Amino acid sequence: MKPNRFALALGVAAGVAFLAATPARAELSAEELAKLAQNPVGNLISVPFQNNTNLNFGPEKRTQNILNIQPVIPISIDKDWNIITRTILPVISMPALGPGTSGTSGIGDTVLTAFLSPANPGKWIWGAGPVVQIPTNSNSELGNKNWGLGPSAVVLHLDHGDPWVYGALFNNIWSVSSSGQGGSYNNFLLQPFINYNFPGGFYLTTAPIITADWKAEGSQRWTVPLGGGIGKIFHLGKLPVNTQLSAYYNVVRPDNAANWQIRVQAQFMFPK
Repeated sequence: MKPNRFALALGVAAGVAFLAATPARAELSAEELAKLAQNPVGNLISVPFQNNTNLNFGPEKRTQNILNIQPVIPISIDKDWNIITRTILPVISMPALGPGTSGTSGIGDTVLTAFLSPANPGKWIWGAGPVVQIPTNSNSELGNKNWGLGPSAVVLHLDHGDPWVYGALFNNIWSVSSSGQGGSYNNFLLQPFINYNFPGGFYLTTAPIITADWKAEGSQRWTVPLGGGIGKIFHLGKLPVNTQLSAYYNVVRPDNAANWQIRVQAQFMFPK
């Protein structure tokens, strides 16, 4: 079943209005907020809306669009440890994949990660934990009906006196069954990230998402993008919003994969 796009738009708009009406609980500089947003295991609640437009996708060389709704919620265990939950729910608009066929749209598979991370880290910050793929897809073209499980970890360097924030996040997800639609899978993801921060909350960023399908043939296995973009902290009232615009070219990609990706993000932040 295709989602009601008007209802989805109203829901997102209502959520943004609610977020904007909620004041941030701490007064941080724009540069501090930018660095906090660049920490995947930062101790703040945030709701990123990341839209990825993939150009020249599929045999018909059309446009695929994926809106990732990515709430991040930290949970305090004690004074020394936090669990940072990161959920990715994709809303996908898939173009026609062949002559005489039609496109489809709906919900893809949800990916949930729970990082155990020190509550009071130094300049080097880390987190590690399980990642789960949940078969929430609304259409056979938008996902796999088998659950998945694997490890995930992140490490980064963040020094409040240094404009650079850099690190990497990785996971590998294996299907725990093969009886559902789509069969078994074994997928790897690596996301290195480098940010250079200027005073006032403006920054340069690169965060390519490198993936490998270990079950594919060697020439069809890897997707390796190169690119980058810019980011800026804005405020809706007292609510900080981290915005980004970037572009990536897939220098290595399987047949029929997109060659360009345009990424636009708005991240609503609730610092503690």
